[in-house]
Amino acid sequence: MTFNPDESDIFRHAMEDVTPLKDCSTIMWQKSPSAKPPRDRQWEEQLDNPLTTGLLEVVPGTQPLEFIADGIQPGVLDKLRQGKYPPQLNLNLIKQSAENSRQMLYLFMRQALRDDIRNLLIIHGKARHDTSHANIIRSYLMRWLQQFDEVQAFCSAQPHHGGSGACYVALRKSERARLENREQNARRAR
Repeated sequence: MTFNPDESDIFRHAMEDVTPLKDCSTIMWQKSPSAKPPRDRQWEEQLDNPLTTGLLEVVPGTQPLEFIADGIQPGVLDKLRQGKYPPQLNLNLIKQSAENSRQMLYLFMRQALRDDIRNLLIIHGKARHDTSHANIIRSYLMRWLQQFDEVQAFCSAQPHHGGSGACYVALRKSERARLENREQNARRAR
């Protein structure tokens, strides 16, 4: 048999023993046993991580970490500085690389927001020199935390929570938490 390598001939030759299906609507698709398992959800979240790295303005170790978002009352930062909002969730970044810290912070913040947690403690370590690893991570935190719209304020922690080697973070209330507060206040007013 001479075979002409024309594409249609090749296709017809490959399909000569195939029987067409009569009703395709009842076919159930199944994953092959050799198919790759679905990706880990955390891995997918890490791929979406918008926190930036690159050129970094190092915050001097003597300068306390401090930020308050526009429209937030100064009293929130004052109470945060005094440790009056007890941390509900902690993250330890000591001895983590900048990239690991970036990924860990992103996943940590996603978890806090998902679970309606508002008060966080992030431990970054104390720096002896401005160029030390702990101060680099601390400087990145100064940048990264401001990239979250949900961050109301952050500042260095009280000594019993790590002092200059840690920071408190206050997050905005979620819409769900605001709605619950309104409902509670409405019940009290009755």
